Amino acid sequence: MFHLIQIIAALPIRLLFPTKIIYKGLLPKGSCIIASNHTSNMDAVIFALKTWEKKYYLAKKELFKNKFMGFFLKKFGAIKIDRQNSDVTAIKQCLTVLKNNKKLVIFPEGTRVNNENMELGELKHGVAMFAIKAKVPIIPIFITRKPKIFRRNRIYVGESFTLEEFYNQKLDNELLTKAGEKVTAKMNEIREFAINSLTKKK
Repeated sequence: MFHLIQIIAALPIRLLFPTKIIYKGLLPKGSCIIASNHTSNMDAVIFALKTWEKKYYLAKKELFKNKFMGFFLKKFGAIKIDRQNSDVTAIKQCLTVLKNNKKLVIFPEGTRVNNENMELGELKHGVAMFAIKAKVPIIPIFITRKPKIFRRNRIYVGESFTLEEFYNQKLDNELLTKAGEKVTAKMNEIREFAINSLTKKK
């Protein structure tokens, strides 16, 4: 069902939102966490249609209020999460996805950020927590600007890294803060790579 929707929707979305993916590092086989900045509700749709393999996405529960929209979000791999509370069900679903050798996409800024100046918002600890619990690599990606109809855009994919130095330790706030600092540094690396690439292009 996912690939059928993907084939049907791919052409119009690509025409409306022309987006090029630039790979500094390739997506690994098997499970991993893809950590991306968040510019628009279209981020996940565009990334899903530009890459063939099905991935799973954390999405705020408000997006599921419309039953029609909720149906397609689930088919696209969206996992409903309550951002205002500790959503144990969503956490278990995410860990199951990673355990089953699938890819999980998380927007660690936690909300959409207007990055017309290519800034990165403050990152939450979700990426670090899941990566440590599941012992999987992280792929940082950076979307250069908010998708707009007929405006060309780029998504930069960084090199994978792990948080293995934090494995098998007590998962407290201090550890998550330190692990989160590494995630932030890697996200900023691909952000700076994107900025430099666009500057050279000009």
